[in-house]
Amino acid sequence: MTETVAPRPRSRAVATWLAVVAGTLGAHRFYLHGARDAIAWLHLPPTLIGAYGWWRMREFGVDDARGSLLVLFLGAVVAAAMLQAIVYGLASDERWAARFGIESHHRRGWPVVLAVVLALAVGAGATMATIAFAAQRYFESRADVR
Repeated sequence: MTETVAPRPRSRAVATWLAVVAGTLGAHRFYLHGARDAIAWLHLPPTLIGAYGWWRMREFGVDDARGSLLVLFLGAVVAAAMLQAIVYGLASDERWAARFGIESHHRRGWPVVLAVVLALAVGAGATMATIAFAAQRYFESRADVR
């Protein structure tokens, strides 16, 4: 007979702030699901690829085609991490308790609200910047075709 081990209770505030501060590295997923979470590990490659693209653009300028393409990965993973922070922060108390075992008397507080507001601002900015930069690079490449 196997015994099921109840998951340790996880704090919504900690998970939300981890998604805001280190979400591109998957810290929120590691906190909630442990080191064996494959999705958490999948945060690292696009973050490193995007960071390399950002470095290339700083080193060689914004006309560097490879850097311009690779930096879009960083924008996408930042936007995804901020979206996850918003989802964590706005999850109902019942759903959070069912998934992560926190007591029912534990309610959302100001730290969670502030993290959600910050995630919304950063995520919207990262999304708009990524889309605008990608569109700019696309239309510049189309203009050079002539």
